[in-house]
Formats: sequence, C-alpha cells, structure tokens
Amino acid sequence: MLDARSQAMDKRANVTAKTATRQLPTDHPKVPAAKIGVLLANLGTPDNYDYWSMRRYLNEFLSDKRVIDYSAWLWQPLLQLIILSKRPFTSGEAYKSIWNEDDGESPLMTITKAQTEKMRTELTHRFGDQVRVDFCMRYGNPSTKSKVREMVEAGCDKILFFPLYPQYAGATTATANDQFFRALMEEKWQPTVRTVESYASRADYIDALAQSVERTYAEMEEEPDILVCSYHGVPKRYLMEGDPYHCLCQKTTRLLKERLGWDDDKITTTFQSKFGPEEWLKPYTVEEVARLAEIGKKRIAVIAPAFSADCIETLEEINEEIHESFEEAGGEEFTYIPCLNDDDAHIHALANIVEDNLEGWVSAER
Repeated sequence: MLDARSQAMDKRANVTAKTATRQLPTDHPKVPAAKIGVLLANLGTPDNYDYWSMRRYLNEFLSDKRVIDYSAWLWQPLLQLIILSKRPFTSGEAYKSIWNEDDGESPLMTITKAQTEKMRTELTHRFGDQVRVDFCMRYGNPSTKSKVREMVEAGCDKILFFPLYPQYAGATTATANDQFFRALMEEKWQPTVRTVESYASRADYIDALAQSVERTYAEMEEEPDILVCSYHGVPKRYLMEGDPYHCLCQKTTRLLKERLGWDDDKITTTFQSKFGPEEWLKPYTVEEVARLAEIGKKRIAVIAPAFSADCIETLEEINEEIHESFEEAGGEEFTYIPCLNDDDAHIHALANIVEDNLEGWVSAER
C-alpha cells in the first residue's frame, strides 16, 4: 500500500512539475527538472602543504567555535600571533609525508572522491536518475556553500545532508550541520532538507568494521594481543556539558566486540589528538599503547572507528607518533587497520543509511 501511494505521489509531482514548466511565461528564468540531492560531508583538507595553504586551512579549522570554544578575545590573539606562525610548518611537514603527489591532493580528498563515486553508482542503481550525489568539506574545498549552490542550480528541491561521522560530536557532526544551514541562509528558494543522525550502532556499519578486522587478522601469522580502538579526542568538559560522543564511542567498541565474539580483554577504547592544556577524554592513545607494551602486550592492532576515511590523524599520527610510542616502550608488532574508506561493505552501509533517510521523498527502483 505504501509503495503504491509513494509511486502515485511521485507521479503526481512529476506531472505537476511538467505542467508548471509548460505554463511558465517566455521571459521566466529556466526551471530545471526537480531532483533530490545527497550531499556527503567530511572534515576537510588543505589545498596543499605549503605555509599559506596550511595557514588558511588551520585558521578556518581552529577559528571554529565548535572546535575551540574559548572566548575570541583570548583565543584569537594566541591563534593568529603564535599558533599560526609556527604550526603551518609542522602540519605542512606532516601532510607532505602522506600527500598524494600523483593527484596533487591529500589522501582524505582522494578517498572521499572514491567514496562519492561509488555512492553515486550505488544510489543510481537504487534510485535511477532521481538522485544527485556529491561531497563537500567543512573546512577547505570544495566548500559546503559552493556545493549547496550547485545542487540548487541543478534543480535539487530536496537535499539530504550526510556528515560522514559515525559518532555524533558537536565538534564534527554539529559544525558540519551548522555550515550547511549557513549555506541555506543564502538561498532565495531554500530546498527542503534533512540531516543524517549518528550511525554508530547500526548493524551494517558495525559489520563493515568487523569484516575489516577479520580480514586483517586472517592475513597475520599470529593474532595481536589486543585491538586498540582509537577515537579522535575532545575535551572531557564537552562530555560534562552534554556531548554524547564519548558514550557513542564506547558503544561502538562494545558492539564491535560483540559482533567479533571476543572477551573484554581483547579490545579497548582510547582517544587521540589531544590539543591544548585542558584534560581530554582518556585514556590517551599515545600513552595507552606504551602502557600496553610495558605490561606485556607486545603485539597490538589499532583501528580508528570514528574516521570514515584515512587522513592525517590516521596515516601520520597513528602510523608514526603512536606507533613510535608503542615501540619505544618495548612493543614488537604494531598493525594499523585502515579506515573503511571506499570498501564495498562500507559503501553498502552508507547507501542503506541514505535509503532509510530518503523514505517518503523517493522510492527505490530495485
């Protein structure tokens, strides 16, 4: 009954659109055929690793009140006069060590493009040409504003905005949504919109994570003593102020453990990328891997379930800084399990999320 009614609604909408187009006066601006936009959003990337590219990117990122919520009168002088005079050099070197020189872009950009292309193929299979798929970045390019504008110009009167963060956090999901709504404020004719909620506990996402662990372990001669689930950290204060991120991370680890059928001592949760003087969520990954080595866990694997795509925090921080901390403490075998990236199971899970969120807007053709 629902499918029949949905199809009827779609048919009436198409007829109405065609009729309206035919009735437009000759001097009326052209009205494109109505489509539904699916806009994937990731954190962002500098355009290059030179000083000024890094400074522009870091300035935008570290000026975001969702990321650093100190008073502007205190934070901005420190940021502009001290941090941004030095950090672009060190961050630039880190990006240079992982840069995709062939395509002239960061790995995050390369992977996000691949994810988008696979999502486009998958959603075309499910919905035909009714859906337009693209991506944007919260910081850097392509900007959220530019992609919203493109979608509206292409006739998208409905847009599903999908921040690619499995676990909701104010500093990731919320700021991506903020930027999306800012872009909508500049549209004369705003599309109808929806945003995708956290998907940390979805069975298909957890299964994709578990499959990546199982594949890695199957290729090893000897299994690691423990799997470290390293999530990007946030100040502990954010948890106390009501941000659910910490709880969602713990839940992801628990569900992954249950899906793998493991005991508690085979998996643990840590947090990385601490910045600034205040206390962040603990245990800190860089310290915990050293402690594990010291108590006899000589073989560990590390996975980063909060990242939908490999980036500076995984390819450089985990594979270099955290790896070194483990080995310096006596660790012997360190294995990094890549993010889900454009893995087919991941794309299938993301497409399922999109399909669920498009319910009532469009019906799948398959």
